[in-house]
Amino acid sequence: MNKNNGSSMTDFILLGFSDRPQLEHIISGVVFIFYIVTLVGNTTIILVSNLDSQLHTPMYFFLSNLSFLDLCYATSIIPQMLVNLWGPTKSITYGGCVLQFFFALDLGATECLLLAVMAYDRYAAVCQPLHYTVIMHPQLCQKMVLVAWLGGLGSALIVCSLTLKLPRCGHREVNNFICEMPALLKMACVYSKVIEVIVYALGVIFLLIPVTLILISYGFIAQAVLRIRSAEGRRKAFGTCGSHMVVVALFFGTAIYMYLQPPSSTSKDWGKMVSLFYGIITPMLNPLIYSLRNKDMKEAFKRVMPKIFFCKK
Repeated sequence: MNKNNGSSMTDFILLGFSDRPQLEHIISGVVFIFYIVTLVGNTTIILVSNLDSQLHTPMYFFLSNLSFLDLCYATSIIPQMLVNLWGPTKSITYGGCVLQFFFALDLGATECLLLAVMAYDRYAAVCQPLHYTVIMHPQLCQKMVLVAWLGGLGSALIVCSLTLKLPRCGHREVNNFICEMPALLKMACVYSKVIEVIVYALGVIFLLIPVTLILISYGFIAQAVLRIRSAEGRRKAFGTCGSHMVVVALFFGTAIYMYLQPPSSTSKDWGKMVSLFYGIITPMLNPLIYSLRNKDMKEAFKRVMPKIFFCKK
């Protein structure tokens, strides 16, 4: 294959902060710590949610899926990032870049839909408590999660296939830590209006529509909570839903900044920092927000951990 062809299968160079090498060792240490916390926190949520029978509810079913998704997302980008930050060589193979690009889109789009599903679950629990078990029956929960995963997969296949076909005219330098769409589009030597329109349309479907539905759901939830006479009941409802809103604000805020504006308008350094935020910090914060602020999860953790480590029946 001609190496000068824009779509030739050659290695890419992930620049990161190569112009500021003193930052890379600091960032690598922070990223490594965050990755360990991500692995431990999300794995714990998956284990506790599945092993404790009292957490076999729709809320924790969705939370387990979110934790699994965050584990996959972090693992798809952080190991390669650490290798590049520590080593003198910043390269990634063509195949590795394609896989990283695909999984970042797939898992990111899936999380958008999953967070919307979780908002609907909280709406049903707070606003329709007497009918909650009928509305959120196991078959519906499984179908909603399946739609989220398949939706993310479909969007990733469309965007990846179109983006990777763009001619790069020999450009190999990706001005980011990871192979993701905004950075790869900047490498293209031709402008594609078709991709811009498709990406914007998918951004509306996977970012604006879910976040709008989430805000509407929590508007109804706020009204219902304010009608609760018990102060303890209001506190518990706001605590549970508040955790979800923190995750939504962190994830959607950074994703909208990156994906719903032209690549040329994104500041280089800001784009890198935003990528670090939703690619590394958000997957780490999710289990901390849900477990530390959730009384049921903490009590389940106390019940399950002795059984795991001491094999008590």
